[in-house]
Amino acid sequence: MPGPTLADVARAAEVSTATVSHALNETGRLADATRRRVREVATALGYGARRTPRTGGTLGVAVTTYAGSAWNFIEVPYFARFLTAATTTAHAHGYALTILPAARGAETPWHTLTVDGMLLLDSPTDDPVLRALRARGIPLVFDGRPVDPRPGDVWVDNDHIATTREVLGHLAASGARRIALHAGYGDEHYTRAVTRAYEQWCHEHGRTPLLLTFDPYDAPGHGFDAVFAARACDAVYTVYDPGGRQVLAAAARHGLRIPDDLLLVCASEDQAYAENDPPVSTVTLHPATIAETAVTALVSRLTPTAPPPPPGALTVPAVLHPRRSSRLRARPGCTRPGGR
Repeated sequence: MPGPTLADVARAAEVSTATVSHALNETGRLADATRRRVREVATALGYGARRTPRTGGTLGVAVTTYAGSAWNFIEVPYFARFLTAATTTAHAHGYALTILPAARGAETPWHTLTVDGMLLLDSPTDDPVLRALRARGIPLVFDGRPVDPRPGDVWVDNDHIATTREVLGHLAASGARRIALHAGYGDEHYTRAVTRAYEQWCHEHGRTPLLLTFDPYDAPGHGFDAVFAARACDAVYTVYDPGGRQVLAAAARHGLRIPDDLLLVCASEDQAYAENDPPVSTVTLHPATIAETAVTALVSRLTPTAPPPPPGALTVPAVLHPRRSSRLRARPGCTRPGGR
């Protein structure tokens, strides 16, 4: 079935076909608002020019979980390690790698982007970038399971269910009775998979779930104030890199000692957690291995003589590094707050 045409976009955007052409090709004199509206309409309709011929070796990377937001994902250790390894692997295969800024996620002319293939990280529900790339037939490989995978899609991910259960079991073995999960900010598969696994574990073990929503701008950790003031939890598993620092700040403000009063595990690639006092237990998702696997799979899709990667998930195991923050040293007469 043929896709939408230039005329379809023009009718939906209530402009001329010439205006649509100028907006999508960065030509002509158009108001920024008009150019942006036409692109948004084109993306919503799934319009895309035919895939351009091979560039001779260029791959693209886009982090689309918060597309359009002005956030610098390269500052996050996970993405920094992923991009370093992706660049190294792409170069080893003879490809250049173009990294697209998150702030342009909703405005970049995806319909004319000249790449052989794309890596999409944490693609959310109803991802306009994914829709535009699919319309053009650009080969894709995902970091993280896409929300609505199609036959033939390939993605690289961790087993978030197994990892979450391992972390919760570790905290419970250290004496935690009321474990809070600090997550829920994004709409990518990672957050949803971890949350479902946490809720299922709580159900199986007769625990009441305590979900706290991560706020990337809450450096002092005020999101924990009510819970910590009421001593409503004795352990936290936080699944975003800054979350551990937020827990440490809030715990200090409320006079909670780690690990004596509060156990902590953070999913992070930041080595500073290991150097903290006390050292913080972390989960590494191995982003470098994920990047190497994803780039290699994408290159295989682009190489006619290479066997294509198997569709579905390519799994990279995550690893829990237990440190002092989640290991309670038992002392005579010492019990955890609210423990049995």
